[in-house]
Amino acid sequence: MSRHAATSLARAARQFAGVGLIASLAAPAVAQAADDKVFGWVEKATIEPWGVMVKAKLDSGALTSSMHAENIETFERDDEEWVRFDVEVEDEAKGDKVENTFERPLYRDLTVSGAGGRDTRPVVLMTLCMGGERYEEQFSLRDRDGMNYPVLLGRRTIQSLGVLDVRKTFQTSPDCAEDAPLHRYEDKEYSDRIGAAS
Repeated sequence: MSRHAATSLARAARQFAGVGLIASLAAPAVAQAADDKVFGWVEKATIEPWGVMVKAKLDSGALTSSMHAENIETFERDDEEWVRFDVEVEDEAKGDKVENTFERPLYRDLTVSGAGGRDTRPVVLMTLCMGGERYEEQFSLRDRDGMNYPVLLGRRTIQSLGVLDVRKTFQTSPDCAEDAPLHRYEDKEYSDRIGAAS
């Protein structure tokens, strides 16, 4: 066998071995993912306990989830700061515009920096039904009236849901019975790297 042929054969053997190694390393991750629910980049959810169905965009580029809100005002109740706000959305189940006023304790303030400057938004805990289970999550409140989706789910929420498949949409149904599992925010454990950029 010529030196050139031997070199080519050795190179091919190394590449084949590398592919096998990569496949074997990837196999456990695929097996783990198979146990998780798979969500598309757009899903339907219901705002609980209101029960109104909305479209939610799952955005891995955002850390904190966001919900459309108008007429946002803070007030004091029992020496604590609360937030009152209106949510006006299209009910995806009926096709009607509906509105509800919510009052929630202020969880924290979120400061967002962008091309338009700095913006401070109140953050409250709200509950969504997705895939037959209820999830209590942090939501920053802002007017999303000009956007396609009234609800945006960031990494903190996505981590709790399961696997995000960006090639798909509407993989689950938001049907929650009264006894549907409730994942309380205070009971959750988040990855230390959920907010890291690298």
